[in-house]
Amino acid sequence: MTEVTDGVLHTLFRTDQGGHEQVVLCQDRASGLKAVIAIHSTALGPALGGTRFYPYATEEDAVADALNLARGMSYKNAMAGLGHGGGKAVIIGDPERVKTEELLLAYGRAVASLGGRYVTACDVGTYVTDMDIVARECEWTTGRSPANGGAGDSSVLTAFGVFQGMRASAQHRWGDPSLRGRTVGVAGVGKVGHHLVDHLLADGADVVITDVREESVRRVVERHAGRVAAVADTDALIATPGLDVYAPCALGGALNDESVAVLTASVVCGAANNQLAHPGVEKDLADRGILYAPDYVVNAGGVIQVADERHGFDFERCKAKASRIFDTTLDIFAHAKEAGVPPAAAADRIAEQRMAEAGRA
Repeated sequence: MTEVTDGVLHTLFRTDQGGHEQVVLCQDRASGLKAVIAIHSTALGPALGGTRFYPYATEEDAVADALNLARGMSYKNAMAGLGHGGGKAVIIGDPERVKTEELLLAYGRAVASLGGRYVTACDVGTYVTDMDIVARECEWTTGRSPANGGAGDSSVLTAFGVFQGMRASAQHRWGDPSLRGRTVGVAGVGKVGHHLVDHLLADGADVVITDVREESVRRVVERHAGRVAAVADTDALIATPGLDVYAPCALGGALNDESVAVLTASVVCGAANNQLAHPGVEKDLADRGILYAPDYVVNAGGVIQVADERHGFDFERCKAKASRIFDTTLDIFAHAKEAGVPPAAAADRIAEQRMAEAGRA
């Protein structure tokens, strides 16, 4: 028998990127549902993570994304100090074409079948209104509307947390947490990115944006008339002369061999998950003297919010927790400097230690 040396099964069972506790393939032919639920760890509690609805090129791509995202959620929840492990779900398909109430109800039944091992919420392609529908079939659903007992849009606190991480990055890099007079490039001004722009402008930053959706760019530019510049695409953004901070706020893999080589910013801090295209990118960033704020640390504001919803949501309490992302990010930079490793490696070590200690308890 020929040994398989790549693919999702190899990742799951034979690499350091695997080790997931459970991966569930879900299908409901009547509604057209095809979904993957990946549970990476329940060492700290039930796995918590959002549902991504995306038109993957292949089913293998969907599984691979679910594995990566679920693993990232374990680390994110550990670093945020939450009593949750990491999990993630993906629904395969174009949400603008195939999303229906029947499909979301079928998805809710699939999550419910896990008996609380996985708690779901919103992610790319899913919204509060979708979670309200899913919750009709599944009690382990967060990110619902206030009218249905939920916390509402989690992107508000996600952006707030990223802003706190960016302030910490500025403190570490330039000795001042203010972004005033700094030029920040935001790639992706959708659910989270447009809120981040608001924080940056309020702090006095110069902001340059891009997005694959022209209407998203137009909305932000019109809202902040004369205060925001736009460029054609991400390639143009990362090569912008005088860029101080690059904030990837769209899909993952934004930092790769090609983009890091031409990046003009000296700080990277954004909302996107899984920004590093492969593990070696963190060293490439460090070799170029670029400070990287680990994505799962700075974008934890949203998961802090949806986790709180399980216990009776209080916005001010969540905002106070999200504000501590500033201190957590600074601590990671200090650990990285002391250990002589990139910040991403330092954050991984801390998260892994917390999960290991919980597993032994």
